[in-house]
Amino acid sequence: MTIDTAVFDLSDTHTTAMHELYRHLHAHPELSMQETHTAAFILDKLNHLGLETFLCGGTGVVGILRNGDGPVIGYRADTDGLPMKEDTGLDYASTTTGALTDGTEVPVMHGCGHDTHITVGLTAVQLLAENRDAWAGTVVFIFQPGEETGEGAEAMVEDGLWDKAPKPEIIYGQHVWPGLAGTVNITKGTAMAMADSWKVTVHGKQAHGSQPEQSIDPIVLGAHMVVRIQTIVSREVHPMKSAVVTIGTFHGGLKENIIPASAEFTLNVRTFDPEVRELVLGSLRRIISAEAAASGAPEPGIEEITSFPQCYNDPASTTDLMAVLGDVLGEDAVIESPPVMGSEDFGLLAEAIGVPSVYWFFGGHSQDRLDGGTPPGNHSPFFAPVIEPTLSTGVRAAMTALLSKVGAA
Repeated sequence: MTIDTAVFDLSDTHTTAMHELYRHLHAHPELSMQETHTAAFILDKLNHLGLETFLCGGTGVVGILRNGDGPVIGYRADTDGLPMKEDTGLDYASTTTGALTDGTEVPVMHGCGHDTHITVGLTAVQLLAENRDAWAGTVVFIFQPGEETGEGAEAMVEDGLWDKAPKPEIIYGQHVWPGLAGTVNITKGTAMAMADSWKVTVHGKQAHGSQPEQSIDPIVLGAHMVVRIQTIVSREVHPMKSAVVTIGTFHGGLKENIIPASAEFTLNVRTFDPEVRELVLGSLRRIISAEAAASGAPEPGIEEITSFPQCYNDPASTTDLMAVLGDVLGEDAVIESPPVMGSEDFGLLAEAIGVPSVYWFFGGHSQDRLDGGTPPGNHSPFFAPVIEPTLSTGVRAAMTALLSKVGAA
């Protein structure tokens, strides 16, 4: 269909307000599932624009914009920041701190660009609310907490999101990344990996370092596990399939002459294929248990830290969206890309009600920054998308997706 781009032409007033909104959000990030002030801020904006609103999943916010008969469409923006110290040098850089679940105080930064997502989402709400004669239907705006920890989408679904809000026929979402500002990257089919993170506690037997025969050394045992785990991808996963297994931390002992009673390590698994996922997770359990048995050690403890679902773009819906995005942004600005090993819990929102979803990326770096070498990516303390054309592109992409379904033309 043809999109009436006049509906989302940003006036100078809109643009100024959008930039101020972004700077405010960037300077005031909050940790996952603790986005209390962010949620209140979003709620106030949505209420002011006349939407039906409710809190969901703790710090999630839902805004329902009804405009007569027509399709029901969902749009999601995530809202949480990261426990990291910002080092961008921006005059609106975050100096905020927060507390982890164990009480540790940490600096907080919007190091993954969720401030851009909130800004784009709220601007899209405003443009739709101000141009009701250009579209018909209902848009459910989902401002989701806890994406970084994989908790938010599940919390909202379990809190009755789709019992309280109209069920959409499709859900859209997007994410800023270190691509060229003004462009979008989109994938048909599997777009992002599933991810599973575990903490493994290796149990041994403590002894003095001079009496190793009285010990079961959990550090040696854990080291054997770590080395053997590296063979899963190279020797058990089919060469034409993809998987990544990363050991992120390893801790054991407090003194050089004491063999400790336990050690622990954390691991992260990324896979695209559910069967490969089950293979890798099963192999991990087998290796961890078998290495403990080989050392005469007790069964290790395995604790799930996070689990992210597959992010899958409905191929037909993605093809349709790419066509209208090309009309609006220009064909050269819409790039079909292979899947990425990063992970998202976005897909769970649509999976919970059996509807399709489409998720894409929009660039946040200028050409000069890209020409200068590898630019800072998401989760870097230096990650700072250029404000324009990043934000306006995000708005145009969001509005194009929504109006492709609810546009009156």
